[in-house]
Amino acid sequence: MKAIIGGTGVYGTSHNSRVEKIKTKYGEVEVDVINIDGEEIVFLARHGKKHSVPPHLINYRANMMALKEFGVNYIYATAAVGSCNESYAPGDIVVIKDFIDFTKSRPVTFYDGGENGVKHVDMGDPYCKNMREKFYLYSKELGLDIKGDAVYICTEGPRFETASEIKMYKNFGDVVGMTSVPEVVLAKELGLCYSSIGIITNWCTGIGGEIALHDIQGSVDKNRERITEVFIKVFKEGLDQENCYCNNSIIEL
Repeated sequence: MKAIIGGTGVYGTSHNSRVEKIKTKYGEVEVDVINIDGEEIVFLARHGKKHSVPPHLINYRANMMALKEFGVNYIYATAAVGSCNESYAPGDIVVIKDFIDFTKSRPVTFYDGGENGVKHVDMGDPYCKNMREKFYLYSKELGLDIKGDAVYICTEGPRFETASEIKMYKNFGDVVGMTSVPEVVLAKELGLCYSSIGIITNWCTGIGGEIALHDIQGSVDKNRERITEVFIKVFKEGLDQENCYCNNSIIEL
């Protein structure tokens, strides 16, 4: 089964759906299940359908475990991000290829010892290479312009970053957001294929003008339907876990 996780500004799809509530040891998660040509696709609004949950308080472990227990193997996610790379402007689409973690206080693993044991997870390809390549392929076919790959700097939030912080982050990556970690890490721990698509909504602090919420929503609105169309095209054409290592990333010592 496949899933879409919608980030800021992406709280649902235009398709008819039914609501499912999935109980996990980490909490209950509500998802929408849409049916497209006989294939069911799960949609999860990361921040809630009314954007009621800030990035540092999202129950990432419940979300990812719920998708796993519902039978999901493949996840595409959207992420509203700021750009600290002058080549990537607001309104552009990028494919996230790697991350650097600057979060501070989140549960970041399922393996805290105890009954789950102590395990490590390989991060050689955090965002599934196969799903990234498929997204590029079908974006070209459907006419969705992608500006390139991007390294994602993940900050704690909910505040935006200072100009001095961005000056530092600019040396490490291309875009800045608040949610990809630990989502991508937990997906890898569960053996799920996970790929994130960045919607650039604003220049980072000190790079361009002021950050305006209406500009952020406008950038997302401009692209979300076409991005979702590509997701669904990839899902319908089929995926497998034979061209990646996502389901074999746990390292036990």
